Amino acid sequence: MELAGESLSQAWTVPTVTARSVLAAPPATLLDLRSPSEFAADHLPGATHAPLFDDGERALIGTLYHRHSPHSAFEEGVRLAEARIARLADELAGAAGRELAVADPAAWVRSLSAGGLAATSRRLQARPVVGDQAPSLVLYCARGGMRSSSIAAFCRAALDWSDACVLEGGYKAYRSSVLAELDAWRAPATLVLRGWTGVGKTLVLRELERLRPGTTLDLEACAAHRSSVLGMVGLRPRSQRAFDSHLAASLRRLTGSSVVVEGESRKVGDAIIPQSVWMAMQAGVNVRLTAGLERRQEVLIEDYLSSTQSREQLREQLPFIEGRLGPKKWGGVLVDLLDAGREGELVEVLLTRYYDPLYRHSEEGRAVAFQVDATDPARAAGELAGWLDERGPC
Repeated sequence: MELAGESLSQAWTVPTVTARSVLAAPPATLLDLRSPSEFAADHLPGATHAPLFDDGERALIGTLYHRHSPHSAFEEGVRLAEARIARLADELAGAAGRELAVADPAAWVRSLSAGGLAATSRRLQARPVVGDQAPSLVLYCARGGMRSSSIAAFCRAALDWSDACVLEGGYKAYRSSVLAELDAWRAPATLVLRGWTGVGKTLVLRELERLRPGTTLDLEACAAHRSSVLGMVGLRPRSQRAFDSHLAASLRRLTGSSVVVEGESRKVGDAIIPQSVWMAMQAGVNVRLTAGLERRQEVLIEDYLSSTQSREQLREQLPFIEGRLGPKKWGGVLVDLLDAGREGELVEVLLTRYYDPLYRHSEEGRAVAFQVDATDPARAAGELAGWLDERGPC
């Protein structure tokens, strides 16, 4: 095999694939080369993180690009890539299950980048992949530029990974594809689960998905948030971008002639529900789930007090609730109940004094087509499935 180090004038063909094709037929290995903060904000489904630069290095390159010149940014990127490539090469070889055919990966980087930015860009020649067969490796960076193209060329040269490809347009193209997908989505007949806080709407929804896969849309799972002022307790809420990605993936999995979704406000935590989904929820047929106060207390205790970390997070949020209830009467009371281990009393106050009045106001005048006791989520899901079968499409 002729390697890039053998000829400074060698051109490397870098095949490219679209975001649509990657989502339709995921590769065996999908590598995200962006920095840790970029990956944390959002990434393609199933992607493995293999950053070429850390957050500080990426920021430095961006500063050089904007304040000095693209050439200065390129030179710094090459310097950093030389230092990183050996470790990345080992990671790639392990992922491929192949032997590394380049003795000095840093020298390969220097060879590829010889002559500067323009010369390197000429050596990396993009070519769209033709055909329906999914490649075994797809790499991507922010915009499908030098980061991913150079590493794809390295995989093809140093690991004989002959079908290594680059995501055309990188993460930015994927993000645009997700937004277009959400905007274009048209809902099937929609059923909306409604009920008091703690009634177990999410539990019933997930039981229904177990019974009828591909028929429910779990917005709270997409957002990693319970859609209330305390909804982040015990969870790690997702960014808007990550919420959109998980939501789009959930919409792709829908298979039925109808979809069941939990009633929410327009925001699930900080994530905004897209217009297409929100309009379907507003126009959907409503089902009310019911449960007694004792059961609702059990559900909230499990949600908010199941771990030491959850208790600490809840403790940090309770002063906000006390302020909303009236600081003169309630200031410190809820925190004291938590610290004293009086969870049942605490949750009863949260439900009857805070959540229930809000819910009563939001649901005033809303028409309901069916009602089911949600005390036993599995039984409620079965009743709901039976009612749907009798009713037919909503």
